[in-house]
Amino acid sequence: MDRIIVAVGSTRRPKVDAVREALALIGPSLGGAALFDVAAADVPSGVRHTPLTRGEILQGARQRAEALLRIAREKNEPWKYFVGLEGGIDILQERGARHVFLENWAYIADETGREGFGQSGGILLPEPLAKRVVDEGIELAAAIDEFAGGHGIRDAQGAWGVLTRNLITRQDTYRTAVISAFAALLNRRR
Repeated sequence: MDRIIVAVGSTRRPKVDAVREALALIGPSLGGAALFDVAAADVPSGVRHTPLTRGEILQGARQRAEALLRIAREKNEPWKYFVGLEGGIDILQERGARHVFLENWAYIADETGREGFGQSGGILLPEPLAKRVVDEGIELAAAIDEFAGGHGIRDAQGAWGVLTRNLITRQDTYRTAVISAFAALLNRRR
């Protein structure tokens, strides 16, 4: 049975587990009866800790995957897919009001150059939290800990879990983004 190794540009548990969950669902469409392994590597995004535009989020996700591809080539790693995950802020203006959304994105490339982006959806940040992150420049991880009165929330349910009362967690959103990004690759085959 074939083994396909998927490299993920993070060692954070919610991100790595999200990729594993996504592969359990979409794996048969990618590799038939192949088994999937996940290789986690901490690579830089090249963007600020909390990106403040959708473009910056996409750039961070892409740069993580590209860093993995460089590592694979330099070290002759047998990785077939390269997954970059990035969360951040997208600010929209509507009827004169500012709406600050948290979004999580995935960028996936394979060894042949096929690529795809996928998004989690977005959740509106409460204004006090938006103010801390956008206006005061506080990293979302610190701001959500402060907002929720916790510690290490990004390594657990994440801001998504806090804001939805754990109906949707950080891991859930990355799983959705990864499936969406792989779908973009699958649909390019047709």
